[in-house]
Amino acid sequence: MLRLPPFTYLAPKNLSEAIRLFQEHGTDAMFVAGGTDLYPNMKRRQFEPKVVIGLRQLPELRQFTAAHGEGFRIGASLTLTQLANHALVRAEHPALATAAGSVSTPQLRNMGTYGGNLLLDTRCNYYNQTYFWRKSIGFCMKKDGDICLVAPGSPRCWAASSTDTAPVTIALDARVRLLGVNGERVMAARELYNDDGIAYLKKAPDEILTEVIIPPAEGLKSVYLKLRRRGAFDFPILGVAVALRQAADGTVRYAKIVMAAVQSYPLECHAAEQMLIGQKLTPDLIEAVAQAAYKPAKPLDNTDMAHGYRKKMSRLYVSRALEMLAGERRE
Repeated sequence: MLRLPPFTYLAPKNLSEAIRLFQEHGTDAMFVAGGTDLYPNMKRRQFEPKVVIGLRQLPELRQFTAAHGEGFRIGASLTLTQLANHALVRAEHPALATAAGSVSTPQLRNMGTYGGNLLLDTRCNYYNQTYFWRKSIGFCMKKDGDICLVAPGSPRCWAASSTDTAPVTIALDARVRLLGVNGERVMAARELYNDDGIAYLKKAPDEILTEVIIPPAEGLKSVYLKLRRRGAFDFPILGVAVALRQAADGTVRYAKIVMAAVQSYPLECHAAEQMLIGQKLTPDLIEAVAQAAYKPAKPLDNTDMAHGYRKKMSRLYVSRALEMLAGERRE
C-alpha cells in the first residue's frame, strides 16, 4: 500500500489568507483543492510538499454566476460532477459538460475540481509509477532523473497533457483568472500552457486559479470526443474538442479545434481551423480539415496504446466531431 508522506495541512478562511500562508512557507508549500491528482502524486513521491494549503472550502472559489450577454463565471473549485450536471452548462456548452463528465469515475468527479483538471500534471508511462519502480530504471527527466526515457536523445520532457476540460475551455475562447503574491491577472485559457512536459504551466507556484470566464455562446456549438481503452476511469489517449459558430446560411464564422494527449500542452489546430472559416460544412471539407488537424498531432510512446494508432485516430475523431456538428452523425 502506498502511503502519504508526513505533511502539515493548513485550512485558510479566504483567498488572502491562502496567499499569505504560501508566502510564509514558500517552495515547501503547494495548494490543493480536490486532491485527486496531488495526493496520488505525493504517495508516489512525485510531489513532495511539506505544507499543503487547502482551498476546497473557500466560498470565493465555489461560485457559478451567469448573466445575460456576459456568459459564465465558474469558480475553480466547482466539482467536475457539478460542472457536468449543471443545466446551463449542458444547454449552452455541452462539450464542457461532456468533458467534465468523462473524467475518471463518479467518486473522483465528486472530489475533483474544474480548476484542478485544468492544471492537471502531465503524464507519462515512465513517470506515473511508484518511487521504487522509477528508482529501478534510474528515474526520468520529469522527476529525479536526467533523461527523457520516451525520447532519450531529446533535451526536454515529453510527458503528455491529459486534461479533458482544457481543450474544451480553450475551444470556447475562455479566460482564466489567477491570484498570487503579485496580485491578480486574467489571461486567455490557451495562454496558460507551455509545450513542455515539466514546465507545462505559465501559472506561478504562488498563484491560485480562481475562476474561468466563458463568453456567451451566441449560437456556438461544441463537441468533445475522448478515446481511451475503457469506457470510464482512464485518462484520454486522445481528446478532441471542436467549437463552431455558423451564420444563418451555414457559413462558419468561428472555428476551434483543440486536441488533448498528443503533445505536452493542449494542441490548437490553427491550419485546420482556418480552412473552415467562410466555408460551409461538406463531406469533402470535413475530410480535408481532419487531414490538416492530423498533421500537427505528434503522440509519442508515453501513454496507453500505440502512438501510431493514436495518431491515426486524431484524424478520425476530428472528422466525427465535425460530422456531429454538421448534423450528419450521432454518438
